This record gives sequence, C-alpha cells and structure tokens, in this order.
Amino acid sequence: MTITIAINTDSINRLDLSPAATLIEQLLQEGAIASQEQQLRFDIKYDLEPGDPREISEIPEVRLWFVRLDAKYPWLPFLLDWKAGEFARYTAMLVPHQFSAKEGIQYNPEALEIFLMHKIFVLSDWLKQQNLPVQSRLKSLAQMLGYELDDAFFEAF
Repeated sequence: MTITIAINTDSINRLDLSPAATLIEQLLQEGAIASQEQQLRFDIKYDLEPGDPREISEIPEVRLWFVRLDAKYPWLPFLLDWKAGEFARYTAMLVPHQFSAKEGIQYNPEALEIFLMHKIFVLSDWLKQQNLPVQSRLKSLAQMLGYELDDAFFEAF
C-alpha cells in the first residue's frame, strides 16, 4: 500500500516536518515500519513564480526541508518508493547536482559517493536493529545510484 506525504509551501518555508513526522512516528509506534518498505511517496506543492524554470530539487527552501527531514530520519530511504523514483528525487534534494537536457540529472560525483556511503552505514545499523536482512537491500540501494558493492565490503563493518 503506497503512503503519500503531502507537503506544501507553508510547511517547507517554516521547516515544519509534521506532515512527515506524524506518519513516520505513527508507523514507528505501531511497529509497522518493516511492512512499509519502499511504499512512501512525497507530494510536493511549492509555489513558484510564473516562468520559474527550476526543478523542485533546485529550490533551496525545499532542499533545506529535506535536509532537516534526513537529519531526523536518516534511514528514510528504506521507506521511499524506489520504483516511483522517490529515492532518486530524495537524493537530488541532498546531493549537489546539475540538469542536462541530454543526460538528465548529473550528481557531483564526490558528493554522491559520500552521500551513498553515509546511507549505507546508517541503514546497515538501522536494518540490523530492525532484525532485517542488510546486504541485499544495501546492494540494491547502491545500484540505484550506479554503484556496485562487493560482498567483501560488508565484511569490513
């Protein structure tokens, strides 16, 4: 079952995480987090001036809201609907990038690598706490961003 969190201009400008926090905290209290893997989507409504050509991930206020959300729930990629592109969009909110008409989104390579490794370590610990399998999930996460993780990598930590 897909879960959608609606956020708007007001929530974003006030850095109000309550639209997301209310749902996430409810899932945590109910012990339902594991059953919601890759089910979360965001419906972002942010008012732009007419003719503003920016993508939503290029708006500093929106990115800051997601930085705050990520600080509170660093394991959130577990919930994001990867197939619907939510993980890619989430990554764009947190990693410097540029858009190319021919090649699409182009992340800063070093920033993307740091972001990915941070998420790998955070999610590894969090998945273990939840008694969920780690390695296959983290390999899939890395593949979403164009990286391959060798099995030996997981032996290091």
